[in-house]
Amino acid sequence: MNIYGVTGWKNTGKTGLMERLVQEMVGRGLTVSTVKHAHHDTETDLPGTDSYRHRQAGAREVLLSSPRRWALMHELREESEPMLAELLTRLAPVDLVLVEGYKRADHPKIEAHRAAAGRALLAPDNSTIRAVASDVTLEGLPCPVLPLDDTAAIADFILRDLGMAR
Repeated sequence: MNIYGVTGWKNTGKTGLMERLVQEMVGRGLTVSTVKHAHHDTETDLPGTDSYRHRQAGAREVLLSSPRRWALMHELREESEPMLAELLTRLAPVDLVLVEGYKRADHPKIEAHRAAAGRALLAPDNSTIRAVASDVTLEGLPCPVLPLDDTAAIADFILRDLGMAR
């Protein structure tokens, strides 16, 4: 499975870039899945819904199914958070999995950078970051710098880096 990440600090445009990359890659005829890492409790169903009530009652996994989609939620119940590699085994095969977050995991990544966020770049100290997508010109980095809003160029870079360019 081909895996590529989008990483960076909070408010640097990671989620927007992920959305645009999914649209771009699907538009090119690829099948794409995503994995999103969060550092906080994330609720995917709303209080009062049946799935929420099942989970709150102690169910370890709740699978929702409808004519439009299905989703599997797994409560860790004091277990350790699984590694990314383990989570990837739960996905159906696709051409590309885009991963948001997981700064320290060993898959290749693009770092999203916005000057207004005021955070230092991760790329100089993280060899898994293959390029930086930035809203400003940056010099002296150990990797290429791409315009943050040029989704096609970023997609081209990712596909070349993975050996998937057509």
